[in-house]
Amino acid sequence: MTTMETQSYPLRFDVEYPERLSRLLIFFKGLLAIPHLLVLYALSEVVSIMTMIAWFAILFTGRYPKGLFDFVVGVSRWSQNVAAYVLFLRDEYPPFSMEAGRYPVTYEVEYPEKLSRLLIFFKWLLILPNLIVLLLVFIAYSVTLIIAWFAILFSGRYPEGLFKFAVGTLRWGARVNAYVYLLRDEYPPFGMAP
Repeated sequence: MTTMETQSYPLRFDVEYPERLSRLLIFFKGLLAIPHLLVLYALSEVVSIMTMIAWFAILFTGRYPKGLFDFVVGVSRWSQNVAAYVLFLRDEYPPFSMEAGRYPVTYEVEYPEKLSRLLIFFKWLLILPNLIVLLLVFIAYSVTLIIAWFAILFSGRYPEGLFKFAVGTLRWGARVNAYVYLLRDEYPPFGMAP
């Protein structure tokens, strides 16, 4: 996929780079995020049910019901906010909210006017090559996360190159999730570019 196609993908994800991060907070972020993780776990079950409902709606109408779409995008946004916090990208405690603009993470998915009725039968199979490559990228990312943890511990800064790699990895994962959750028909690019 060319750079132009990658840039025009209908999902925007970004995290503002922090100048300083707390050296102490990195020890407690996972613990502090437990209330979010519990709520998001419950909401992920609701999203699974809504995705099944959306599957039938797309099959019969070719459209993802707007209310369901907004809810799934909102849960995904909340989840990305918490991920940015837990993965040391931001220090601000994330809000218990699905609203855009309440945290320094951008997560937006354009609403599709029409979705393929046929593609919903094959998306799970078509995404497998992307998932395999993304899994390898996430393994590399887990190594860089350990390096970043130590960098934050000693310098109070997330190395900018590692930060961009982390955000790119999360962006790629967000695009794959949008495809799997039937939010978009465009196949996610094999890449991290915004």
